[in-house]
Amino acid sequence: MSTTAHFQTAPEDRIPVFRKLIYGLGQLCNNLLAAALGCMAIVLNLGLGMNPAWIGIIMSLSRFTDALTDPVMGYVSDHAQTRWGRRRPFIYAGAILAGLIFALMWQLPPGGSQRFYLIFFIIGTNLFYIAYTIFATPFIALGYELTPDYHERTRLMGVSNFMGQFAWVAVPWFYAIMENKRLFDNSVEGARGLAIAVGMAVILFGTMPAIFLKERYRAIAAAEEKTSLLTGVINNVRDFFKSFLITIRCRPFLLLCAATFLVFNGFMTISGFSSYVIIYYIFGGDKVAGSVYMGWFGTVSSICTFCVIALITWLSTKVGKRRAFFIATSISIIGYAFKWFCYNPARPWMLLLPAPLIAFGLGGLFTLMGAMMADVCDLDEFKNGHRREGMFGAIYWWVVKLGMSLAFALSGYLLNATGFNVALEAAQSVRTLLLLRVFDIGVPIITSLVAILAIVSYKITESSAHEVRAALEKRRGKT
Repeated sequence: MSTTAHFQTAPEDRIPVFRKLIYGLGQLCNNLLAAALGCMAIVLNLGLGMNPAWIGIIMSLSRFTDALTDPVMGYVSDHAQTRWGRRRPFIYAGAILAGLIFALMWQLPPGGSQRFYLIFFIIGTNLFYIAYTIFATPFIALGYELTPDYHERTRLMGVSNFMGQFAWVAVPWFYAIMENKRLFDNSVEGARGLAIAVGMAVILFGTMPAIFLKERYRAIAAAEEKTSLLTGVINNVRDFFKSFLITIRCRPFLLLCAATFLVFNGFMTISGFSSYVIIYYIFGGDKVAGSVYMGWFGTVSSICTFCVIALITWLSTKVGKRRAFFIATSISIIGYAFKWFCYNPARPWMLLLPAPLIAFGLGGLFTLMGAMMADVCDLDEFKNGHRREGMFGAIYWWVVKLGMSLAFALSGYLLNATGFNVALEAAQSVRTLLLLRVFDIGVPIITSLVAILAIVSYKITESSAHEVRAALEKRRGKT
């Protein structure tokens, strides 16, 4: 098949701007849920004095639960038949539950023991991620079915990731907000107030896609359901595992999972390390000054990511999604390496310089992977005769979150391996400060390089995707 042909987007395949913006609000909610807990978890160590390994266990166990529930929710979302559709009821209910649980989880009772806080957060985070799964899995699947067009899918993901990036503008300032003495007495009290605000935003933004968006493949999916309710209940377990096995045998899908696993979880493993480097290496233990620069680093990174999303969305329509991924990930590797020279206590402002380059990593990743996943869903329908966006989206994120579970667990042990001791405050050893920088820079470089090698074998092109779509519409009609 030719890899150079280009096809124009038909008017009926374009998604109205209003609907793109609504889906973007859902992505903002999704990113806020994904980012807020990880960024606020620093309070458990610096505010409550918990062992970093215990915090790693909390985050790891909850992410493991999240990973286990994703495929189940994907199957339920693919096969649900309600008057409101397959996806929308779960998106609506999940957003409300996730917002409420997140707000309640941080209302920490004072004076508890370390063991009490450990159990409290294990229970709270597990309940939170179950609610998050109820929202996120059908929401991601809904994005895969909003248009059948190869390029419009990239434009949709560009808009949604652009809007979702506002969460990453706000979240780096969370610690500065919680440490602000004019607002709160301490960071633990700050976490209580901030969690309520986050919960309200999640409920507001997360319910919008359920109210205003439509499911394009709803009728096709309903026609595929050939069993009665009783027969369906009997066969659900068998069908779930059958659907699961078909999904994980799809080679293009596995390559996308591998690339995302590597790039994203390479970043997540060391996501907290930059905070420690900034506070204890650049600012000598000054948490207030460090928190301000943490906020500025995150803000600059997020602003640059807005530009990256627009650039990569345009670039992918010119050179293809796979080549755009190679370019974006390679630039981010250069940015990570540049950090080594920019962590400079004499010139703190230099830590902002690598941000534009690093932004190409996650900015390009989630813009392109979502669009490529939608193409994979078409290929699966062509081969197996079913629309299974929910299962593909669920297992995609199941793999990512399973990696995040390992990443969070590993990050706590890596932090301990550096010799970091919160009780020492500014008196951290030279070895500790060196290893913090080595892990912060080296881990994402290695994982990004391996991700590039994985996508070399990805073969779905614009031409082949167009041929698959034409064959599907000839077989079952247009949507």
